[in-house]
Amino acid sequence: MAEVVSTNQFRNGMHIELDGQTWRIVEFQHVKPGKGGAFVRTKLKSLGAGSVVDRTFRAGEKFNRIRTEQKNMQYLYDSGDEVVFMDEATYDQLSIPHADVEDELAFMQPSSSVQVLFVDGRPTGIELPASVVLEVMDTEPGVKGDTVSNVTKPAKLETGAVVQVPLFVNVGDKLKVDPREKRYISRA
Repeated sequence: MAEVVSTNQFRNGMHIELDGQTWRIVEFQHVKPGKGGAFVRTKLKSLGAGSVVDRTFRAGEKFNRIRTEQKNMQYLYDSGDEVVFMDEATYDQLSIPHADVEDELAFMQPSSSVQVLFVDGRPTGIELPASVVLEVMDTEPGVKGDTVSNVTKPAKLETGAVVQVPLFVNVGDKLKVDPREKRYISRA
């Protein structure tokens, strides 16, 4: 018996069955308009085709949840068209197409640990840790006297990712970054 989930139980990264295919929830948003019933706007990625579609569901609609398995793996290197990981328990190597992990790759350093998601024994994506520590490689210097709160500037990190940071951050600073939301948390 498959587990059934309602739209109010949706989480980013969850897998559901829709129209006989397996889909991963990339992002979702609950919307409660002033008039009419609530609904959920979602962005879904097909595991078979790799296409991303926007779908809207009524609040409370139910779907079969696809169970996923997670394995701790170490990121080894990016060969251009594939990204290579090593199972930390068995030392087996696994290649995942570059396009499937492109967004997460910007926050991964070689030899970092990640959780690889498997559906039916097939790798489908990566779950990054809640925070990673990365060094700032390039950013504009903060101007003395700019003390207005919540003013940010772009900073390029050692992995190539660009995040918005406060004005006091300088080149060489180590930052704690949330890779899921691609945002600055604090200095490390």
